Amino acid sequence: MPVSTMLADHTTLGLGGPAKAFHTADSTDELVRLVTGADRDGERVLVLGGGSNLVVADDGFPGTVVLVASQGVTLTGAGTDPETGEEVVLLRADAGVEWDPLVGRAVEEGLNGIEFLSGIPGRVGSTPIQNVGAYGQDVSQTVREVLALDRTTGELVTMSNADCGFTYRDSVFKGHDRYVVCEVVFELRRGGLSRPVRYAEVARTMGAAAGERVPLARAREVVLGLRRGKGMVLDPADPDTRSAGSFFTNPVLAPEEYAAFRERAAARLGADAEVPGHPDPEGNVKLSAAWLIDRAGFAKGYGAGPARISGKHTLALTNPGGASTADLLDLAREVRAGVEEAFGVRLVNEPVMVGVSLEGGDRSPAR
Repeated sequence: MPVSTMLADHTTLGLGGPAKAFHTADSTDELVRLVTGADRDGERVLVLGGGSNLVVADDGFPGTVVLVASQGVTLTGAGTDPETGEEVVLLRADAGVEWDPLVGRAVEEGLNGIEFLSGIPGRVGSTPIQNVGAYGQDVSQTVREVLALDRTTGELVTMSNADCGFTYRDSVFKGHDRYVVCEVVFELRRGGLSRPVRYAEVARTMGAAAGERVPLARAREVVLGLRRGKGMVLDPADPDTRSAGSFFTNPVLAPEEYAAFRERAAARLGADAEVPGHPDPEGNVKLSAAWLIDRAGFAKGYGAGPARISGKHTLALTNPGGASTADLLDLAREVRAGVEEAFGVRLVNEPVMVGVSLEGGDRSPAR
């Protein structure tokens, strides 16, 4: 059966127009051949995984789309962790491997390090690009190296964790076209327990103390339950899951910016209102984008057009059916403008934009 060239059929939002050309790469060699060939021909290239973190223009993509479908996975012992006594295991996965089944396999194998990243849609190749994270874990904590195609030379290069330049939801791969992630090596530990619980919601749900280690299967079960409750586990029967996950990143403010934010929050919500703020190692403060959106007046299910805020989580913008990318961006701009007007904080989109941008089109809040 021919593969659809409509990008709406390859994104979790169900949005996006046609590709000029569409190819599938079933191996790292094929991925390199297709990308370098398009580069040689002067074609624009979009490397596509699970489409769970993409917002694609209604006009589509005027170039070559390469769908990554490589499926190789290997496990290799690499000694013993001197601190925990656990066996170190290197998990190498091709970029086209589906992420959540890989997490499930790691848990079944008794390997810890990615268990709190259960339920995240997409494929392995996207995880270092976004420095995917949730519930107190980021892939940067376990990525040992990345095999990437350097499009400036046409050669494969092995990049260490430090080479990847990981920061909060960012890396050297994001927002740049130089590298194509082909394979990722994760450094995990074999043991029946999870890494220490770092996220308060997870700890409360399982009745664990912060920093406690819990059975791996239980950690995965709890995270999947929490994500399902927020519409963050893909389900064709649930329109709230037709999204790109969290649409905005959690803002990180310098101390003086945080002080100004608290003043505005107190003026809007009252001096006794609880205001979130989580200090980071650099002395900055991370806010909750979901909290900001809700307190700015955008409730779950909000939306004047065919695009909607999820009925389960204010941080997800959804296409319940019949929306266009333009509709989704209108809603995103309205939310962003409303939060900035209320709290002086400008939200930044988390999904990758293809042929579109949030800039230059803010709408005034409707309320």
